[in-house]
Order: sequence, then C-alpha cells, then structure tokens
Amino acid sequence: MSSAFEVRGGNRLKGEIIPQGAKNEALQIISAVMLTSEKVTIHNIPDIVDVNLLIELLGDAGVKVNRISRDKCEFQADDIDLAYLQGADFKKKSGRLRGSVMIAGPLLARFGKALIPKPGGDKIGRRRLDTHIIGFEKLGARFNYESDDNYFRLEAPGGLKGTYMLLDEPSVTGTANIVMAAVLAQGITTIYNAACEPYLQQLCKMLNSMGARITGVGSNLLTIEGVTSLGGCQHTMLPDMIEIGSFIGLAAMTQSELTIKNAGVESLGIIPEKFRSLGIQLEIRGNDIYIPSQESYEIQTFLDGSILTIADHPWPGFTPDLLSIVLVVATQAKGSVMIHQKMFESRLFFVDKLIDMGAQIVLCDPHRAVVIGLGRQHPLRGITMSSPDIRAGVSLLIAALSAEGKSTIQNIDQIDRGYQYIDERLRNLGADIKRV
Repeated sequence: MSSAFEVRGGNRLKGEIIPQGAKNEALQIISAVMLTSEKVTIHNIPDIVDVNLLIELLGDAGVKVNRISRDKCEFQADDIDLAYLQGADFKKKSGRLRGSVMIAGPLLARFGKALIPKPGGDKIGRRRLDTHIIGFEKLGARFNYESDDNYFRLEAPGGLKGTYMLLDEPSVTGTANIVMAAVLAQGITTIYNAACEPYLQQLCKMLNSMGARITGVGSNLLTIEGVTSLGGCQHTMLPDMIEIGSFIGLAAMTQSELTIKNAGVESLGIIPEKFRSLGIQLEIRGNDIYIPSQESYEIQTFLDGSILTIADHPWPGFTPDLLSIVLVVATQAKGSVMIHQKMFESRLFFVDKLIDMGAQIVLCDPHRAVVIGLGRQHPLRGITMSSPDIRAGVSLLIAALSAEGKSTIQNIDQIDRGYQYIDERLRNLGADIKRV
C-alpha cells in the first residue's frame, strides 16, 4: 500500500528553504562517471528515488560507489561488469527507471555495446527514444529492437566515428547521451539543434574538466573533438530550477513570505520573469530569491490588452516542467491566462482535480487550458486526489496547501521520485502536512 499526504490548507508559511540538487542534471552527470576508470566526486546530489535507483544500478554493474553523505558521492568505474549490463537482472531494474537510458552513451563509447530499456516513468505521454538511437546510429552504432523483452540492443564493434548530425528535436536527454558517446569517438562530431539547457551545459563543463574537447557549450551547435580517454574530476550540481519555480508558486498561493537560498539565479533563465507575469513579486538578492507575502496578484496581459499565453519551449524558453505549477498558481490570481503545453500530450489531465477543488479552468484540448483566476474570492476546497506524475503531484500539493479544509493526495511515490523530504521541508516552514 503506497503512502499518501494528508494536508490541512490555509496556513501562511514563513522562512527559508534550500533547493535540492537538480534531478535532471543528476541523471546525466552520474551516468557520465562510466566514461572513465578514474575517480569522480559529485557534490549536491538530490536524495530522491530516481537518482538513488541509478546509483544503485551503477553499483550493481561494478562501479565502486562511496556515498560520503547523502549529497556527496565518489564513483570509480574501473572494473565494470559488462555481463551484468547485458543480463536479466539489469533489464528488470533498468526498466523501472527512465534515467537508465543515460548510461547507453557512455557504455557505447567505452565498451562498444549497450542495452536500452523502452522508457517507463511518467504518465505524461510517449517518451520517444528516436533522437538517442538515430544519433548513436549516425556515430556508427547498429541497433536491433528485441520485442520479446522490450529492449534496444546497441553495438559498435568498429568503435564510434565522429560525424555531422542535425537532431530532429532538441531533446535534452538525447543530446546528453549523444555527447557522452561522441567524446570518445574518433574524429569530430557536430550536433546542430542540440539542447542547450543549463543541465546540458553542466554536463559539457564536467566532461571538459575530464579532458573532453567540447565547444559551443550553451548554444545549439556543439562541436566535439574525440579524445582517446577521460580522467577523473570533481563536479557540483546546480540547484533544481523546477523546485525553485515550485517554491515561488507555493509562496504566492499561500500568501507566504519565503526566501529561497542558493537558488543559482544565473541559471534560471526566463523562469523569474514568467512568475512576475502572473503578478508575483520576487526580489533577487545575490544568489537568493525573496518572495514577500502578497494579499493578491494580478495576471498581466500582452501590451495590446489581449489575454496572456504561457507556453513551453526548449531552453532558453520556458520549461514544460513548470507549466503545471503556473497553472495552479493562476487559479488564485486576478485575471485569465491560457496555458499551452506543447511537448507532452497528457500533462494537463490533472486539471479535473483542480476543478473539483473549485478552480475555474476550461480544458480546451489535451494541450491547452484557460485558467480564469478567482482573485481569492473563492478559496479552493480540500478533496481526495491522486498524483499522475511528478510535476502534477507537486502542483496538487500546492493547491492543497492553499485550500480550505483537508486534502488527501494519494500515489505520492510519484512526488518522492522528484522531490526530497518535501513533507519535512514544508513542515519546517509551517505547513500542516503529514505522511499517512
């Protein structure tokens, strides 16, 4: 029986909160330790289910793992068990974890073979692997799909060769996987329409510190000059921008005064501006974000007076992971906004729960919802609900914290996959939340 959160809403929160290390960066960075036989030390690791599963998987595969503390770990991949990485236990374990796809690039580059599970993870629509597989093929790998156990088997017996490629979509995990494969390929690889998210910039910086030769970092055109081997390094992960956005939204919804410490503000891109466009006041103080307690906030319109639209877009556009948060926060604003979720076709399906709580939302189609802000005239009501994916789960949690009465959120394993000790950290700010 999975646990649930029981939340009594209506409390104003107060205090400081430190964001965890970035989940989406962690899955790439930890996979990259497979590229070298030397020791790699990683700092600011988030203590969450998806990341811990990946670390456990690497340990099973023969990587020496020394977890000095929950957020600091040493890895040394000098004695990898390749047989394990082709076997039944690996298939079973890696199939539970979408992030396990990220070790394919390093394994192909270093050992010439890898298995990739067909992706699992969220109920937010298809997660295609085409970008990964086509990229590996262009570098000279062969693949076949083993339908009986849902696996792609990749092999590069002659080693990988650098090449030019234009990605069909700027997939973050796809770009990361191809970059990790290309750093040890022979010759020069050029990747156009590459993702340029901060997480990917971090991966490239880490690889360069290990001896890789990657230029164009931060742009959508990456050039990678292959090297024969990589060395060890130390790497510190960025704070999680999705968590930071979640806390900004939480402060506004609950009329709380919060300070988000060590927020890595240089890497937040357009995120603060998008929350300001909902009328939320926030001040950047050095590397912290201060959100004052606000009685109300009003959604801006476009300059010609037309209704505001907030849509997701590859970096440096607005991340799709925060659209669920923005949607929830808009329910208590003054004014209306159209939320347009382009990338995933089922990510807005949690709005029925918000409508049950009393929010005014028109779901136009699987990709678009119009939120009519109630300006706090009618607080949301607490209900019992279930969390379909990580980001919707936290959005519903924010809604529950601002609602009148008691809410129960089931299936919170989805929330634990992406947010560490979230109930404990919220209680420290004065939230009435317990795990039951």
